[in-house]
Amino acid sequence: MKTIIEIHALQNFAPSNLNRDDTGAPKDALFGGTRRARISSQCIKRAVRQHFKHKMEEGFLGRNDLAVRTKRVYEAIADLLEKKDRDRSKALEKAKIALSYIKLKPAEDGRTQYLLFIGRKEIGDLAETIHENWESIVPTAEESDKSNKRKGKKTVANSAPENLKEKVYSIFNGGKAVDVALFGRMIADMPEKNQNAACQVAHAISTHAVDREFDFYTAVDDRKPEDNQGADMMGTVEFNSACFYRYAVVDWDKLVSNLQYDNELAAKGLRAFIEGFIVVEPTGKQNTFAAHNPPEFLAVSVRRNTAPRSLANAFETAVRVKTGQSLIAESAGRLSAKATALDKLYGAAGNSFFVAAEDLFGAKFQADGLGQKLDSVKALVEWALSEVTS
Repeated sequence: MKTIIEIHALQNFAPSNLNRDDTGAPKDALFGGTRRARISSQCIKRAVRQHFKHKMEEGFLGRNDLAVRTKRVYEAIADLLEKKDRDRSKALEKAKIALSYIKLKPAEDGRTQYLLFIGRKEIGDLAETIHENWESIVPTAEESDKSNKRKGKKTVANSAPENLKEKVYSIFNGGKAVDVALFGRMIADMPEKNQNAACQVAHAISTHAVDREFDFYTAVDDRKPEDNQGADMMGTVEFNSACFYRYAVVDWDKLVSNLQYDNELAAKGLRAFIEGFIVVEPTGKQNTFAAHNPPEFLAVSVRRNTAPRSLANAFETAVRVKTGQSLIAESAGRLSAKATALDKLYGAAGNSFFVAAEDLFGAKFQADGLGQKLDSVKALVEWALSEVTS
């Protein structure tokens, strides 16, 4: 029985530039014929992964429960080998040789040719394997021949032992890293070692139309003589203010299988993801705008044997409010109506609960299509976990 967990959030940010395009402007998109503010899914997932690091520092997740995305894998392996009293320069070479056995070869700068999303446990296991097979890790005959031709030598090197190749190859299994299990990874040289993501995150879009605005700023030299007037630096920063609809879905069964059927770790990973998705904020230009505005309406649905249902089409027609009306409240009404309509069309096939800020909605507010109201975000997270794991 397939189980999915969907998270719907309405988050109204004050003037900000949270996620920029290549010109420095806030990202946007056309939706329903009008221009909307946008925060990319990549930006949101990056923020969630940073939240996972905090959960590791708190002791909720272990160090080996997470991964790193890097081109500096050889250096990471060498760091661990140094702790085993191996010479660092030789350790770097051994790491390059060992990974070349499985077609991961270094670029000219001595790093991997592309970013690898690799579990910390995988890095540790690679270091341990190299340490245990130190003398056996030598260039393959092909690589040695190339080197000898460059150096004008005729010596012949041994090929890597087949069992060592298989050992290095087998290490690339995701390492039970929660973030790899959730977000997936692609290894171009070993497509069979790719991991399909258990989680999908939508680009956040504003529920209403937006226009870009410009902040004209100036700065004055503190040591300028008092009789000199005028600014010493000036420029503009683009920004907007928007109420975003944010959506994510997690395939619980895929998460469990990606984590090698460790249900306890999968539950920890799901909790960390739900909490992270709710509380994280993109960091773009926050020192300039300090737009720290948490979501004020959240709904979580747990569905079985059905397809995911984003409610973004609730905002196909941009929300418009009159003076004194709340964008969040109007948007929540749209979400509820869309959820109700889809339930009637396809069937409910699951349970939902929501939380809402009482100053906007009132204590008796109900969102018919999004289940019953709970009192706190903590209660919402606890319900979702109990519903999934039971």
